[in-house]
Amino acid sequence: METSQEVQRTTGSRSRWALAGFAAAVFVAAAIGGLGVQGTTDEYASLRQPTWAPPSWLFGPVWTVLYALIAVAGWLVWRRVGFGPALWAWTAQLVLNAIWTPLFFGAGEYGLAFAEIVVMWLAIGLTVALFARVSRGAAALLLPYWAWVTFAAALSLSIWRLNS
Repeated sequence: METSQEVQRTTGSRSRWALAGFAAAVFVAAAIGGLGVQGTTDEYASLRQPTWAPPSWLFGPVWTVLYALIAVAGWLVWRRVGFGPALWAWTAQLVLNAIWTPLFFGAGEYGLAFAEIVVMWLAIGLTVALFARVSRGAAALLLPYWAWVTFAAALSLSIWRLNS
């Protein structure tokens, strides 16, 4: 049986505003990362990269889809249980997400960026596990993100090793 608080959280304008809030949080993380990549297409192209590295134009479309999935996943969990441990993990991984790009591109700290992405990968894994307890659908929405970050971590390690 749903409590009145759960009904309020999952229906009406409050739920729509909450979705907008999750989208805004993800947008802020993306914007911070975006600030870190302004004018870095040439930098990325100049790095020694593995043969399997994607072209720089691919990152924008992929991240746009992933950020939408991250926002919806967080919102779905919030609708079920409100802001608790699962959403604290969601927040932590989002903060780590925002930090990586400025570390890698802005500071050129490839080794530190790799260490940070490993921590982010672990935080995403914790978020997926906590989300699965609340909503399998929300956890499933994070799986493409986790997979992409796995790929990004391998790419980050490779670029660090090739350019150090």
